[in-house]
Parts: sequence; C-alpha cells; structure tokens
Amino acid sequence: MSKKIAFFGASGTFGSRILTEALNRGHQVTAVVVDVADLSVIHPNLTITSGDVLDAHSVAKAAEGKDAVASAVGGGYTDGKAHAAFVRRAAEALVEGVRLLGDDAPRLISIGGAGSLNTPDGKKVWDTEGLPELVVQVMRGQGDALDYLRTVTDVKWTHFSPAAQIEPGERTGTYRLGLDDLVIGPDGNSRISAEDYAVAFVDEIDEPKHIGKRFTVGY
Repeated sequence: MSKKIAFFGASGTFGSRILTEALNRGHQVTAVVVDVADLSVIHPNLTITSGDVLDAHSVAKAAEGKDAVASAVGGGYTDGKAHAAFVRRAAEALVEGVRLLGDDAPRLISIGGAGSLNTPDGKKVWDTEGLPELVVQVMRGQGDALDYLRTVTDVKWTHFSPAAQIEPGERTGTYRLGLDDLVIGPDGNSRISAEDYAVAFVDEIDEPKHIGKRFTVGY
C-alpha cells in the first residue's frame, strides 16, 4: 500500500538509496532539502521542497498529512563535536515537529549509528580499540540522539542502526534484524550494504515492527 512520506536527508549516501527504494515501491515521497537544487532526482512520485530539519515548525509543515516522517540526516564527518550537536538537535526538532501535529501526527523513523550497539564481549562498538577520535565523537552523538528518543513517549519513533560495516554494494533484499546487539554473520563480521539497509528501512515503513525502539540489521 502506497504511503505518503516526508523525507529529510534524501541526498546523502544512505538517504539517496532509501529514496530510490521508497519510490520504486510506489510510495509518495516529499523530499525536504535546504536547497531544492541539491536534489536532481526526477520521479512522478517525488516532490522536492525546501525546509529545515532543525526547525520544528518546518518539520511540522512537511509532516502534515503524511503517514511517516523519515530522516537520514547527518552532520558531516569533518568535526565530530559539531556532528554530535547537529544530530541531537535534529532529533529534538523532528520530535517536536511531529508532536505539533497532535493526534494526527505521523510516525518518525530515523537512521542512527552502530556505536551504541552491544558487542559479543559485553562492550559497545564505540569502545573498540583503535577507533579515531572523530569516529568516536560521531558515534557518541548518535548515541546521544538515541538516549533522547528513549525519553519520548508521546511520538511514535523508531531509530535504525546499521551493522558495524556499511558501504555501497549489492541489493540482495535479504537481511537479519536485531535490537541492541550487533547482528553478526557466520563469518564473524557485522556488515550490510547500503542498498539492503535501505530495503530494511523501507520495510519498517511498510510494516512497523519497532515503534518506540531502536533496531539494527546485518547479514
């Protein structure tokens, strides 16, 4: 069944694949970008409009009348602290924007990071030795956004963490899901292609199974 989706972050590495997946399934997507010139995709089911993910009223305007608000926004990786602050502020504005719509509010689903997932040795991914400080700061920022979402009880939110390794690759349409633990494959690695991450993301939009939860994916 076709859904109406307001989508922030549609031009990024993951967002562009989620956008393609959603459009290919027949969903009506409104991509919300800072500058409409930033997104060159043309599709009969796609509307491109300007908006600000950090402004709750802008979020509410985009979200009104939609079935879901999706976010694949990030803050860039050149400044870990700035990224962390951006991700937290975006989470707050998205929640507040949806909240402004009251009983008619759509659900909210956002991408997250793998850093706060549990590893088999009982630690977090961000505790892995040798990680660059910038990467740890980004992971902590995503974890902070998740901590905030877990305090929210009046908005139907979902936070979707990838596998430890994610990069562009093949769309197989197959994956395994988990909650707060890394999904590790038979080869001992936790990985997913960006294309299959997008499949799982849109599957969650199609059939909600993780309202008020974080979940993750891997092969």
